[in-house]
Amino acid sequence: MIYQNDFLDRVLFDPIEQGADKLKIVSGYASPSMASWHITEIAERNKPAIEIALIIGMCKADGLSIGVHEGFKAVMNNRDNSVFNCQYVIEGMPVHSKLYVWERNGVPVTAYMGSANYSQIAFSRARREIIKECDPVQALDYFNAIESNSMYCNHADIEEYVQFTRAKQYDTDYDSVIPVHSTNNIKLSLLDYKGDMHERSGLNWGQRPGRNKNQAYIPLPVNYARSGFFPITNLKTGKHNPHFSVFTDDNKNLILRTEQGNSKGITTPHNNSLIGEYFRNRLGLPSGAFVTKQDLLNYGRTDVEFFKIDDEQYFMNFSNSSNNLST
Repeated sequence: MIYQNDFLDRVLFDPIEQGADKLKIVSGYASPSMASWHITEIAERNKPAIEIALIIGMCKADGLSIGVHEGFKAVMNNRDNSVFNCQYVIEGMPVHSKLYVWERNGVPVTAYMGSANYSQIAFSRARREIIKECDPVQALDYFNAIESNSMYCNHADIEEYVQFTRAKQYDTDYDSVIPVHSTNNIKLSLLDYKGDMHERSGLNWGQRPGRNKNQAYIPLPVNYARSGFFPITNLKTGKHNPHFSVFTDDNKNLILRTEQGNSKGITTPHNNSLIGEYFRNRLGLPSGAFVTKQDLLNYGRTDVEFFKIDDEQYFMNFSNSSNNLST
């Protein structure tokens, strides 16, 4: 049977109910924001943690952006919920296949193949895709054959086999990545509408009893939340928002999503103290410190700028000089 578009639960979640504990994926292209969203969604649906093994097939042929590569490594390093491992095909023919194989206790139990890459847009209703069931034993054999031509994305020698590139919107004349000639960008103030520092929200969201003091979010005004600049609609249920990958001016990678009522804030979904730690580090403040307006003024800016690369990738600039990004 062929399934059209409405197959997200069937492929990514339902097998867990039957005791499947490992998902092996071959995908021509994939996104770190999809992996982050998938892992978070498993936890938020109160399903048992699983192991996800992803092989990306077109890296050697097409290269991979630095931001995406750093994003996959960041998701691999997160071990709070399900385990995620990512490999790139580095030899043999390029692999454009899309295959999802579920195992239970090391035995293949169900598998799907079709047109859907392991990306949020492919599993949404924004694009026409098809998936059909296939023989799980044959599917596992195929996965194993592709894996023999693959290397983990965090391997020390991976740069010898895969070309990592800067996105076309970026100016490579700088040591750090600067978007140029782009009007698809917004600036978000880190202050409130009066121009004062938030006492217990924004960067100081965690400054209250019983909270991690690093908990934080970037305020997102309602007009920007409704503009479509950031993804705010869940793939299926509308309950949990999609994730997006952000490459920063200081060469870091953050996985973010919009949260709060009416999507009024941008934060790190796996642990919302991570974004607070990031900004405190940039500002030269101790972990958990209260962030003041003067701290931002001393640093040199009171806002943060986002550039949209595509539906799942963004660049974030928090440099304190428009002509000299921090490294």
